[in-house]
Amino acid sequence: MRSRAIYLFSCLLLAAAPVAGQLPDFVQLMRAEGRAVVNVSTTFYQGGDASDVPLSDTPEEELLREFLRRQLEPYAPRDFESRSLGSGFLIAEDGYVITNAHVVGGPQGQEIVVRLADRREFPARVVGADRLSDIALLKIEARGLPRVRIGDPAALEPGEWVAAVGSPFGFERSITAGIVSAKGRTLPEESYVPFIQTDVAVNPGNSGGPLFNLRGEVVGVNSLIYTDSGGYMGLSFAVPIDVAMNVAEQLRTRGRVTRGRIGARVQEVTADLARALGLPRAAGALLTEVLKDGPAERAGLRPGDVVLRFDGHDIDSHADLVHLTASARPGAIATLGLVRRGAPLELRVRIGEAQAESAVGAAPPRAALDVLGLELAPLAHEERERLGLTGGVRVQRAEGAARRAGLRRGDIIVSVNGEPVASVPAFNQRIAGAGKGATVALLIARAGAQLFVALRVPD
Repeated sequence: MRSRAIYLFSCLLLAAAPVAGQLPDFVQLMRAEGRAVVNVSTTFYQGGDASDVPLSDTPEEELLREFLRRQLEPYAPRDFESRSLGSGFLIAEDGYVITNAHVVGGPQGQEIVVRLADRREFPARVVGADRLSDIALLKIEARGLPRVRIGDPAALEPGEWVAAVGSPFGFERSITAGIVSAKGRTLPEESYVPFIQTDVAVNPGNSGGPLFNLRGEVVGVNSLIYTDSGGYMGLSFAVPIDVAMNVAEQLRTRGRVTRGRIGARVQEVTADLARALGLPRAAGALLTEVLKDGPAERAGLRPGDVVLRFDGHDIDSHADLVHLTASARPGAIATLGLVRRGAPLELRVRIGEAQAESAVGAAPPRAALDVLGLELAPLAHEERERLGLTGGVRVQRAEGAARRAGLRRGDIIVSVNGEPVASVPAFNQRIAGAGKGATVALLIARAGAQLFVALRVPD
């Protein structure tokens, strides 16, 4: 009996030996590839005034606002800074860095610093950022830098080991490991990216860092987590590296990202819809609307069509069609296999070009600032009469040199160096005539009173 127990125990050990040998070892990966992972620190400088407070409509409101400003001014910070910490990785020896767009996106006045594994720090400039994929490309002025090796996300399988390297909560060069939970995930309001889902521990500060496979190749860019608490809860999502590299290359060569479109809106095919439409299974992308004069309408597509193939690729869900269309080259011809009223059909459609961020309802851009950091607007005739002015332009926004000089939203510029200002072009002409580096005296109407502000024109 004892010998039989020893025999069974030995068999269990032998059976367990290969399993133990298959456990991943991330030591060599970290030693070899961790040198190309960087820390990205973005500092945003903002003034402490109330330049974004809605403009007052009456002299009484303006007086009250000015009174409150004077009372609180001694206690209010002139400038404050906020900092965003994230991660990134070097893709080229001459200093190109991939990170997340949300790590470096922010108001004007930001400073970005990239810190290497050897503790050297370099100021970075944003080559470009794409909000729809959450990918940004940075450039630092350095040579001979280590860089990552790029892998193939298509070869990833659910259950495969992966590791994330980054700076969670500012703790640089941290590595966490887990497995691929799923591929091709579509998240709400993130329909342009087929995310890699993992259970790798990713926390604030990991954003923009690389996701490695066991061969030490980057297969994704850690981008976001699902959480109720703000911390890791077992659901992490990475942008596939092929998507990120395509975006980075377009940002580097063209300064913007081009995406394809066919001019149709789609939805998921549920089991009930599949039965109603006579489909053998719930798959494909159901067209709910074909936009007028768009590529889909010109190709003959109709609402109710179910697209099952796109240029030889199977369409399992409506998200697949969105991904494939967005990655297609505008002007190219794509062959669509579809079902219409139960009958198979094949159509060819010429891919159009999507307008930047139009599909996600991007906010309209703010007006550009001039060299002084000013956004100006003309005064209406009625407003001039109410304020008792013969001219002037209103400050809509003040940043940079204008803010440092003390200008604020709602100020009315009456004259420059004693010369009246009747319009925005007249103001620009006065500033141009003063010359770069000159200091000008602006007469300002503010809250029913007038004062002079000295403003230096940037070189």
